[in-house]
Amino acid sequence: MNSARRCSRAACGRAAVTTLTYVYADQTAVVGPLATYAEPHAYDLCAAHSERLSAPRGWEIMRLAPSTAPSGPSTDDLLALADAVRATPTPVAPAVVAGTDPRRGPDDDGRGTRRGHLRVLSSDS
Repeated sequence: MNSARRCSRAACGRAAVTTLTYVYADQTAVVGPLATYAEPHAYDLCAAHSERLSAPRGWEIMRLAPSTAPSGPSTDDLLALADAVRATPTPVAPAVVAGTDPRRGPDDDGRGTRRGHLRVLSSDS
């Protein structure tokens, strides 16, 4: 929690713990975990004001529970990353074609310019 962010209610100096936003099209007030950054159209609320919040008649209040999952990668994420690294094919050194200079790449035409990566192959080969 960022201790510099305080409750948006007038005369309240308590630390903010939730963020209130409105979805006017759905007539919904959304109270969720404290946003990462202060937004101009959102209100940071302390615990007391967050619990006592009321909405206009006909509006719904949606309260989103703070995530209890640990921040950072989970063991599933780490295993998926390790599997992806293991599945990456090992690069193979290009074969040297007779009559070519191995110091030049396959797209180097010898004049200091590179040809495009697309090639036309004849159906004879």
